[in-house]
Amino acid sequence: MYRDESVLPDEADRAPGAGATGKPAPEPALGPLLVGLQLTDSAFPSGFYTLSHSLEGFAQAGAVDREGLPPLLEDLLLHGVGPADATALALAHRATRAGDAAAVVRIDEHLFATKLGREMRQAATRTGRQLLDLAAEVFDRPEITEHFGRVVRRESPGTQAVAAGVIHAATGVPVRQAVASDLFAFCASFAGAALRLRLTDHRGAQVLLRAAAPVIEAAVEAALRRELADVGATVFASDIMSGRHERAEARLFVS
Repeated sequence: MYRDESVLPDEADRAPGAGATGKPAPEPALGPLLVGLQLTDSAFPSGFYTLSHSLEGFAQAGAVDREGLPPLLEDLLLHGVGPADATALALAHRATRAGDAAAVVRIDEHLFATKLGREMRQAATRTGRQLLDLAAEVFDRPEITEHFGRVVRRESPGTQAVAAGVIHAATGVPVRQAVASDLFAFCASFAGAALRLRLTDHRGAQVLLRAAAPVIEAAVEAALRRELADVGATVFASDIMSGRHERAEARLFVS
């Protein structure tokens, strides 16, 4: 439904250069960038710090070490969060910009249904509700307040990715920048979990984040071109590790 818009660059995503008149194009406003930076800041209490994104399950099973972190993160980006959450975020962003609240709910329900494990579903909705609750106060936009109201009334599941899509759209953040910001926040959360699980150190975590940059770019471009029927992850090893993690006797993270 929203595919045509995805292939056109947002105005704020265009690099400064000569316009049709030969004059330099104006620099994009900093407001949307500052919103994205605030939402991806680890100090923003969205609840991401409580998640390991199945990494703790891999660690408990002895299935990942420091050298295994980059390929695992790449798989999660390209086959997990990219096709699922990032795609839903882009679709929710466009639906919000179009004023189609019913489409936002359909996207939210679809994404929720694709999360196979109870742990992942609960993590997505808990962080989504917390994100909406705070963003309604911080940004004071009617689209955010209205979606939060639907979640509170249980008219929509309230997944984190869809909540982020609504918030970014309501605050004027371009869709490509919104998807990239959320994927970077996912990677930063993954790296932070690796650090707390002693799978890497602070320097290694930064190397991991930088190495993920081209993968994030690829995941963003793919997410912008998918439709609702394409939303869903195919990282079954992650689902298995998450299921084992649910029943673990000791857990540092909730997912």
